[in-house]
Amino acid sequence: MLRRLRLPSLAVLLLALAAVAIVVPAGSAQQDTGQLQREIEQREAREAQLGSQAERLGRLERKIDRQVALLQARLTEAQIELNGAQTRLARTQGQVKAERARALRLRKRLAQARKALADHLEAQYKAARPDLVSVVLNAKGFEDLLERSEFLRRAQDAGTEVVDVMRDARADAKAEVRRLARLERRREEEAVAVQRRRDAIASIASAVERRREAVAQARAARLALKRSSARARTRAARTLKKLQAEQAKARVSSAGPGGPWAIPWAIVQCESGGQNLPPNAGARASGYYQFIPSTWKGLGGSTPHAYLAPKAEQDRLAAKLWAGGAGARNWDCAAIVGIL
Repeated sequence: MLRRLRLPSLAVLLLALAAVAIVVPAGSAQQDTGQLQREIEQREAREAQLGSQAERLGRLERKIDRQVALLQARLTEAQIELNGAQTRLARTQGQVKAERARALRLRKRLAQARKALADHLEAQYKAARPDLVSVVLNAKGFEDLLERSEFLRRAQDAGTEVVDVMRDARADAKAEVRRLARLERRREEEAVAVQRRRDAIASIASAVERRREAVAQARAARLALKRSSARARTRAARTLKKLQAEQAKARVSSAGPGGPWAIPWAIVQCESGGQNLPPNAGARASGYYQFIPSTWKGLGGSTPHAYLAPKAEQDRLAAKLWAGGAGARNWDCAAIVGIL
């Protein structure tokens, strides 16, 4: 509807200017509320995004945790296997060392036996030539001679047998050393293979653990940002609520001289100064709320002009047109006083 601001007197003009002076700062506050509302909405959107990211990172972290647990189990198994391989290797190395020491002792004893046998034979040989006749002559008889010859032969054979036994024992010891040396090499290869596998699993587990830590840090950072944003949003919401309360008190109050009014007093003050004015010369708006005839008739007014109706009827139809603030644009002063 079209209206023209009617200023019937200097008093009304002063009242309107006073109303504008009062509500102009509210326009700046309204701008602040808009900025705060946008900030709150942006922070809410950012918090939702950060929360979604943190949730995805949390799922990834739990998945990596399961991988770490599996790798740790495999690493434990590999370590147990490595411990067993190293134990077997150490036992074999001990056997090799003991067998080599035994072979060395047998070698020394064999050398000693050979020397003793050689010395014995040499002594027999040297004693046989000069004493051969005496052996024969000193024999008590043929049987005694045979016994003495047999004793000498047996003594020589016994020495030879000792040497043979020592030689065989030494050969057995050397063979055992070779067998154990081959076993030792196999044990070493087994231990090396198991250690490489254990080290590979440990390396993978370490890399996965570092990845888990990085994911956990990223998730913690996003949650920290979300909490920080939430605190800032809470502060902005408190500030916005305070400003809105102040605006509601300063701009939308229906209290005023001759009130209460169906629309904010600041608009009434701007439109009519709170007076039941007759039609103006322009749009012929009239009454407390400056209804033009077509609007007044469209709302169901009972009189040709609004100013002819009681204030109660004007209040009722103004409230209907105001519609809880949705119809504020029907009054030009709503923009002037900063309601729009």
